[in-house]
Amino acid sequence: MFDNPTMLAELTRDEGIRNYPYVDTTGNITIGVGRNLSADGLSNPEVAMLLADDLALTVAALDAKLPWWTSLDDVRQRVLVNMCFNLGIGKLLSFVHFLAAVKAANWPLAVAQMQNSLWAKQVGVRAVRLEQMILTGAT
Repeated sequence: MFDNPTMLAELTRDEGIRNYPYVDTTGNITIGVGRNLSADGLSNPEVAMLLADDLALTVAALDAKLPWWTSLDDVRQRVLVNMCFNLGIGKLLSFVHFLAAVKAANWPLAVAQMQNSLWAKQVGVRAVRLEQMILTGAT
C-alpha cells in the first residue's frame, strides 16, 4: 500500500527532491525525498549502491580521459581507479608526469611521482600501498 505510485508522488511533492544535503527546519541534515541523515543515516545496501554508482562513474571518466588505462594489468588498473575515485578525474589528470610514466610502464618513475605529491602526504598508508602496487604489479 505505501509503495504505490500515488503515495510516492505525494511524498515527492510534499518533501521535494534534494540531490544535495541540506539542513531542514529542525536542524537535521536531510537529502533526497526527506531522508533524515542525522537520525537515520544510510543502510548498508544504500552505501553499497552509492559505491557501485560512484565506481561506474569513475571508470567511465577514466575511459573517456585516459583510454589507454585499460591496457594496464589488473593491479595497476585498480591503482588508477583508486586514485581517480579519491581525487576525481580532474585532479588525477593534473598528475601529468605520473600518468606519462604509467603509460610508458616506467614504474620507478611513476612511484617517484606519486611520492612527490601532496596527495601522498594526505593519504599516508594508502599512497604507500598504491605505490607498491604500481612498482610491483602485485598486491
